[in-house]
Amino acid sequence: MSFAAAGEWVDGQGLGGPAQVKTVRAGSDGRPRVTDGPAAADVLAGYWVVDVKSEERALEIAARASACPGPGGEPGSDPVEVHPIAAEPTTA
Repeated sequence: MSFAAAGEWVDGQGLGGPAQVKTVRAGSDGRPRVTDGPAAADVLAGYWVVDVKSEERALEIAARASACPGPGGEPGSDPVEVHPIAAEPTTA
């Protein structure tokens, strides 16, 4: 059974590529300093939000995402980060 059929899927989106990324930092005056491009070499291609009963299940879903076909149809084995959603928002 897929995680969507199991009711574990919450949301997911593909994100614009590196050419569309803007990196923002607060300047010393508090105003945004904006530069074109990602802040790091690795680029976040998208995200999935799943609601699962265990970390183990989240890791299983992440492994399936990592195995998605890349160029040429071969499994990509791209890295997938797993982040829990914090119960309470953090303060800046």
